[in-house]
Amino acid sequence: MKKTTILLVDDDPDIREIISFNLSKEGYNVELAKDGAQGVDLCIKYKPDIVLMDVMMPGMDGIEACEAIRANSEVKDTLVAFLSARGEDYSQVAGFDAGGDDYITKPIRPKVLISRIKALLRRNLKSQDNGIQALEHGDLKIDIEKYQVSRGEVVLEMPRKEFELLHLLASKPGKVFSRDSIMDKVWGTEVIVGGRTIDVHIRKIREKIGDDRIKTIKGVGYKFEV
Repeated sequence: MKKTTILLVDDDPDIREIISFNLSKEGYNVELAKDGAQGVDLCIKYKPDIVLMDVMMPGMDGIEACEAIRANSEVKDTLVAFLSARGEDYSQVAGFDAGGDDYITKPIRPKVLISRIKALLRRNLKSQDNGIQALEHGDLKIDIEKYQVSRGEVVLEMPRKEFELLHLLASKPGKVFSRDSIMDKVWGTEVIVGGRTIDVHIRKIREKIGDDRIKTIKGVGYKFEV
């Protein structure tokens, strides 16, 4: 059975050593990069299952590196989890806007990190095997296989979390999804994000598909209308 490969990108050698030791002990194959630029190169070379990316690095930081990965057709669907000592809402939003799949605040205990990695892998596998390849509502098409949203002939640029949030709402038109339910299904129960994260993603989705598609149910959550 092929080992899961994790690419760890961090400019701190001590953190690279500690995290790689614990991941290797858990049975993962670990590749190391010391900055964002090297991380992008090694991601393309090794095509890892997950990239653990520090945010604050000299030169190309983690946000820029994640954007570069998402822009490369060979590795654009690679799972990326940010590691950062900064837990502010705006830092998390920036990470998810860049296409991150998780945002993990340092310091983190090795067992908790392993748990988060396993949760990411399970969610990714589930999204690949859910059997629903595309949703169409009028001129709006949401293609789960291609991770692509289009309106008519126009393909919309949509980071992974925006895509997953839109797909969730559009999968059951008229159903009201509570904020807790959205957080659980899109970010997972083991991911802690700020309260503004959902609102910011909804706003960005509305800017791309139009304000009339997603309705706010005050005090509850959101729903998609056809």
